[in-house]
Amino acid sequence: MEVRELVGGSTQMCDATCTMADAAETMVREAVGSLGVSGREGLAGIVTERDVLRAVAGAVDLSTELVTSWMTPNPDTVPADMTVDDAAVWMVAAGYRHLPILDGQELLGIASIKDVLWAITDQHLSEENADV
Repeated sequence: MEVRELVGGSTQMCDATCTMADAAETMVREAVGSLGVSGREGLAGIVTERDVLRAVAGAVDLSTELVTSWMTPNPDTVPADMTVDDAAVWMVAAGYRHLPILDGQELLGIASIKDVLWAITDQHLSEENADV
């Protein structure tokens, strides 16, 4: 299975003028753990629920603090044809919980470690059932 199969629909994004409060509200509303941050030439960064938590712990004003102060700039990305197994190994080795998936220069979506685990579990169960 390729990582492109883990993402579908619209990718949740914000721009560099987005506040941390707006980012948190979007993540809650859309039930996602991260947002891509768009820049002039595509994906400029990624802001995650963990970044929001760090900002809260830092006692910043989330209504004025910009995501650019807390995001991971120029995040590592993977190609859409990477296997889910390879992505899982990479995410664990690097300590990533969210992984932007690109098709060329286009952001297809951001896979979470939960998405990857579900895919591997589903694949494993399918293989077990096929052996029966």
